[in-house]
Amino acid sequence: MSTQNLPQSPEQPPRKPRVAVVFGGRSSEHGISVVTAGAVLKAIDRTKYDVLPIGIARDGRWALTADEPDRMAIVDRRQPSVDELTDAAEGTVVLPLDPASREVVYSEPGSVPKALGEVDVVFPVLHGPYGEDGTLQGLLELSGVPYVGSGVLASAVGQDKEYMKRVFTSFGLKVGPYVVIRPREWENDEPAARKKIVDFAGEHGWPLFVKPARAGSSIGITKVDDLSGLDEAIAEAQRHDPKILVEATLRGREIECGVLEFEDGPRASVPAEIPPPDAHAYYDFEAKYIDSTPGMVPAPLTGEETAEVRRLAVEAFEAAGCEGLVRADFFLTEDGEFVINEINTMPGFTPISMYPKMWQATGIEYPELVDRLVQAALRRRTGLR
Repeated sequence: MSTQNLPQSPEQPPRKPRVAVVFGGRSSEHGISVVTAGAVLKAIDRTKYDVLPIGIARDGRWALTADEPDRMAIVDRRQPSVDELTDAAEGTVVLPLDPASREVVYSEPGSVPKALGEVDVVFPVLHGPYGEDGTLQGLLELSGVPYVGSGVLASAVGQDKEYMKRVFTSFGLKVGPYVVIRPREWENDEPAARKKIVDFAGEHGWPLFVKPARAGSSIGITKVDDLSGLDEAIAEAQRHDPKILVEATLRGREIECGVLEFEDGPRASVPAEIPPPDAHAYYDFEAKYIDSTPGMVPAPLTGEETAEVRRLAVEAFEAAGCEGLVRADFFLTEDGEFVINEINTMPGFTPISMYPKMWQATGIEYPELVDRLVQAALRRRTGLR
């Protein structure tokens, strides 16, 4: 029997890819992550993608949040939080742990769980531990859900400043002098650990920078001018991470460069320069996000210097095995040498952040930047690659 004359079902329009923007988290960078998510939610093309905002509260609970980017901003020097954007204090969002299913489920105590639909890609705009450090990336690998940004290893390397420097050194990239104090060293012999830092200062001079080894956004960092400020700086760094990193001061200009994954591989943006902030001892959290100290884009470098820092930024991206995006931070020393300070595998992505500003100066506006990152994630498979 011919089916030619039977009524035909109308064709369903193809489903738009669904992007879960995941933000907040348990780290001290929770508020900046919320601000970043607000910018991404404003910029993402709603005609091209369905969007599901998912916030991670400070206690680690995953919550369905309001899709209201205007509420996700710093107001009167106060940072926003996920708790302010959730409707139910006890409802939770759960990703599947079955790679055959990408169904996201929302549940509340005493209610039947509700399916929120499949997620095609996760945009994890989390900064710091429990989000940018490979932990969330591992969960997404287990779930079989593609995601924006670097994988487990590169994310972990990019978060731990000690191992980041070790990887860079092994690939021939120059890093500045540093010393690490691990938790066991401090717990077992505090005087010996302190002496290790004092001896380092004797070799490289004051001031030193004392940092949490696995934190970002310049949180927990102290510039220490002499021995009298050392203990307080160590305590501040240990509030954020039991492992601390101590760096010698590098005399030179702060230069940043963005790296973005294109179809044919990673490319570098025009670089930017961060001038010394007038009201701050260095480019700290307040200077970056509260007072919005402006950077110079593009950086006033020679053609040779610009080409060199762009080359080194891509080299750092490849050395750490990164994917998607990276912001690479350098010092251009007084003798004309670029020394890499660190990379950020999920850099600040707010409207005032240097990463999108550098790409804007390179010819890619913020909405296109977001789209390219999502498309790069959709092209990649999870698992070994």
